[in-house]
Formats: sequence, C-alpha cells, structure tokens
Amino acid sequence: MDRVHANAKRLSASKKIVGAMMVAFTLVSCGKSEQQAGQPAGGQALPVTVLPLEPTSVPVSAEAVAQTEGAREVEIRPRVGGILLKRLYEEGSPVKEGQVLFQIDPVPYQIALEQAKAQLAQAQAKIAQTQREAGRLKGLLESNSISQREYDNAVSDDDVAKAALLQSQASVREAELNLSYTKVTAPVGGVSGRFQFSEGALVSANDSLLTTVVQLSPIWVRFSLSDNELQQLGGSVTEKTVKKITLKLPDGSEYSENGKLNFAASQIDPALGTQQLRATFTNADKKLLPGQFVRAKVVVGERDGVFLVPQVAVMNSQQGRFVYIVDENNQAAVRPVVTGDWIGRDWVILKGLNAGEKVVIDNLIKIRPGAPLQPHPAAEQGEAPASEPQKSAGKASSKLA
Repeated sequence: MDRVHANAKRLSASKKIVGAMMVAFTLVSCGKSEQQAGQPAGGQALPVTVLPLEPTSVPVSAEAVAQTEGAREVEIRPRVGGILLKRLYEEGSPVKEGQVLFQIDPVPYQIALEQAKAQLAQAQAKIAQTQREAGRLKGLLESNSISQREYDNAVSDDDVAKAALLQSQASVREAELNLSYTKVTAPVGGVSGRFQFSEGALVSANDSLLTTVVQLSPIWVRFSLSDNELQQLGGSVTEKTVKKITLKLPDGSEYSENGKLNFAASQIDPALGTQQLRATFTNADKKLLPGQFVRAKVVVGERDGVFLVPQVAVMNSQQGRFVYIVDENNQAAVRPVVTGDWIGRDWVILKGLNAGEKVVIDNLIKIRPGAPLQPHPAAEQGEAPASEPQKSAGKASSKLA
C-alpha cells in the first residue's frame, strides 16, 4: 500500500509539472503573437514619408565666428603733464570731435609762454641793434675808415641775431601749443569711456591713459576663413568677389543691414591657415557694440541645380553620407550623396540625386536596402502610423488580461 501511495503521489506531481509547462508554452505563444501583431508582416510594406526632389539655387557662402570693433578706437592721453583739474564730459556719453574732455592746470604753461615772449622781444631788440651796427660800419668801410674784418664781424653778429630771433619765435609757438594742450579734446566723435583717474591727479605727458573714445557708426567686424572654406568659395576672398556679407547676432537673429568687405589679407596666415578679413557695417541705431561675438556669412555667388534635404534624412556610414530613396518598385534603395553646407535645417546635396526622386525622411532606423515601402507625402501622412502601435498595444493588454 505504501508503494501504491508513492506511485500516486509521483503521478500527481508529474501532472502538475506538465500543466505548468503547458501554461508557460501558452504564455510564450501569446507573447510572440502579440509581438508579431505590433509589426508588419514579412511581406508588408513599411509606411514612410517621402520628399519629392526639385532642383533649386543656393548661395555659395561660408560662415565664421566674428568679433566687432569700433571703426576708430582712440586712447585719450594728455600731450602735456600736470595736475588734472576737471573732467568736462559724462562717462559713457557721446562726444563730438574737438569737444574738450579734460582741463589740466594751465598756469605753469601760461608762465612758460610769457617767458618765451620775453625772450622773443629781447631777440627782436638785439637784431635791431646788429642791423644798425652793420649799416654804420658799411659806410665807414667805404671811406676806408675801418678794416674789412671789422665790418665782417658786424655782419656775422647780425646773422646770429636773426637766428636767435627765429629760435625765440619757435619757443613762443611751442609754449602756445603746450598751453593749448592743457585742454584735452576728443580727436574723433564717438562714445566716451570710463575716466581712469580722479580730479586732482598728476598725469604724465603721452603716458597716462585718461579714457577712450570709440566710433560706433560705422562699426567693423573681424573674422577669418580657413583654406578649406576658401576653396569652397572658389579661392581667396577679395572686395571684387564678395557679393554680400550678413551678420547673425548672439540671439540668432539676422542683423538688418548688409556689410561690405573693407580689408582682405593678401596671404594665408601660416600659423593658423586662414585668411584675415574685415567688413564694415552701418550702426546708426548703436545695436552693435565693440567686442561682441557674432557670425559673419560671406556670399560670393549662387550654385544652381542642387537639392535641399532635411538633415534627419542624411545618414553616415564608413563610405560616406547617404540617403534612402524609393525606387520604381517602391523599395528602399541606398543613394550615396555629396553634401555642401547647411541651410536652416536642410543639407545642400551637391551630387548623387536626381530631380523627381523621392527621399525617405522618417522611419529610417527600420529600413533596410530592398525593403518594400509604402511612401506617403508629408502632407498626407498625418498621425495614422503613430496611432497603430497604440491599438496593437491595447489588444496585447487585453490578451494578457
């Protein structure tokens, strides 16, 4: 009896194991069916969005990081030394050419001018004396009352007095200039900078930096292009080859005015491998400030017969960039392409595509060469493909429930 009960227990355990295996097999089968329900069958075409290609024209251009600078940036330094008495402008305010910015103590230079004038008067009196003496001795020489040497000495003294007069006149002119330099003026019109000293400070001639004046309109933009970028433009850039220069501001917006190239280096910088360039822009509204980083775009012409393809449609491989197109059998075909620059969100395709072909722009990760496709233009696709997986997921959830 014990053996019968043992056999019965073993049979019951075997039935439970077989039942569990059948349940597991059923669940796995359901899982596979649900997974297949969410994917198209092996021969079913994959719905994709396509872009019909039409040739267009794009600008031949290059873009580079640039920095603005004032067309004229002048450091204001005194031409004479002394005590700085007054600042006669508001820091950061516009100033006009010739406007007085600072007043240096003029008293020492007024005294120096008076001394120079006194020396000039003394030289004038001296020359009057030597001229009278030379005239008197000339009459005596004619009557043989004096020797030729005495007369020659008198003439030499007169010449020395004339030279001393010229020197005195120059000293007066120098003293007048030094006195005028005690009023420090703006050599150009522009926006004034911060005052670097305080009133009452001692400043040195041609050394102490008082402030700066920056001319904002027009404003210059400095940038450079690499050798590769120059080759894409057809060679080195000159004022004759450039058609247009535009600016993109730090916030991404386009500057309203176009610029003109006003400097192009005649050689490539051997250290950087770039050509140094500079453009000028009108800046009447003072929107651009010196020192800003912007992006400068140089346009030298137009390229015809190219195609614009969204960046997401262009893929990379070890052999280069490629796109998927839909062939005449509605199958996926790989097409290697040669790209140019970006324009907005599109690649410029220079070679590899033909007019009328349809480029696939979505579901790219699911596509394989030769796979059947169901192409839809972008306007017709809508949201149907996106909703299908949700329905399948709902059915799978029902089965699991």
